[in-house]
Amino acid sequence: MSNSNVFVHHVYFWLANEGSKEDKKALLAGLQKLSKVKTIKFFHIGEPATTDRDVIDTSYDVSWLLFFDNKQDQDSYQVDPDHLQFVAECKHLWKEVVVYDSVAAV
Repeated sequence: MSNSNVFVHHVYFWLANEGSKEDKKALLAGLQKLSKVKTIKFFHIGEPATTDRDVIDTSYDVSWLLFFDNKQDQDSYQVDPDHLQFVAECKHLWKEVVVYDSVAAV
């Protein structure tokens, strides 16, 4: 995706019940369902890698990385019924969410 309009949306989740395998499994299942939104061009569901350097934050439980063709597609995703349903059904699973959005540097 070398298009200069690409919009990157990266979400980090911290579980409300720290260490809960059941809650993590439920969050992962919710994200898998959410990945079907048509404006998502590429997604990655991750967890902290075992790398160990001072600059690496491994305190989160799950990451959700999305690529969209442009900002308009990301805006559409935010109000997509599947996204709204995901939030309604899964928000009890996390205590904190941090989002990093980025566009191509000029």
